[in-house]
Amino acid sequence: MVMSTGAAELMPAVGVRFLVQVDQLDLGMFTSCDGLGCEVVIEQRSEGGNNGYVVQIPSRLKFPNIKLSRPLTKETERVARWISGLAGGVKRRTGQITAMTSDGTVVARWGLVDVIPVRWTGPSVAKGPADILTETIEIAHHGFIDTGA
Repeated sequence: MVMSTGAAELMPAVGVRFLVQVDQLDLGMFTSCDGLGCEVVIEQRSEGGNNGYVVQIPSRLKFPNIKLSRPLTKETERVARWISGLAGGVKRRTGQITAMTSDGTVVARWGLVDVIPVRWTGPSVAKGPADILTETIEIAHHGFIDTGA
């Protein structure tokens, strides 16, 4: 069966990897990405005489930290270099996370503003049929930007 381009774009992405870049630094491919999202913080106000409902007022946007994990590879050295460079001071950067299938097809792209590393953990051993060393990096950001793609 041959799929048209339109139908292929509607297919769910399976076997996705996440390419992470901070400014011009390529941190490599990650197998898991958790925390991409946004929340509108709501303030509640009770109005005198209005017993039917509480007024909900949107106030600001809140962005959770993003956690990226992968098995240890040679790319781990890129993260270690980035982290070791923080000794001279933490500078906010622009970042990008690109979801790609195993054949390199880009599924989605998220641009991030004011990226800073929060935590790096690795290597740790995931117990299973084969012990796999994994690493996790957690980043904070101040929101999304257009990636221009």
